[in-house]
Amino acid sequence: MAISLNVYLVTDGNGKEAVAFYKEVFNAEVLAIQTFGEGPSSPDHPIPPEAKDRIMHASLQIGGSVLMLSDTFPGMPHVIGNNISVTVNTDTPDEAKHIFNKLEDGGEVKMPIQETFWSPAYGMVTDKYGVQFQISCTPGQA
Repeated sequence: MAISLNVYLVTDGNGKEAVAFYKEVFNAEVLAIQTFGEGPSSPDHPIPPEAKDRIMHASLQIGGSVLMLSDTFPGMPHVIGNNISVTVNTDTPDEAKHIFNKLEDGGEVKMPIQETFWSPAYGMVTDKYGVQFQISCTPGQA
């Protein structure tokens, strides 16, 4: 079983600025950066113009760790204190679901674990201690 944990920051529309800042501060390598406008589109859920340039996901290699970051979607609240979560990356969907189900016990599901365009199993949950987790299956990257 391979698992890795990373810090995930949420910014309020200034994600590109934050990526540049952390790249400089930590001499980091930007591994990935994608805006909401670059993601898949759906006529059922169109991306509003004010969201197109916001960061949907970015990751930076800092030594042996990866810092992840995204902007809030326009209209979603940005609450200081709730803008940091722990990401749990597993090699298999079964591992991801097992961990998610354990964290869900006594906690609150923010997004049910499900297949997304970037992961065969991804979900968000706040555990019974108030810690926010993002669970993701990333085969070969955990």
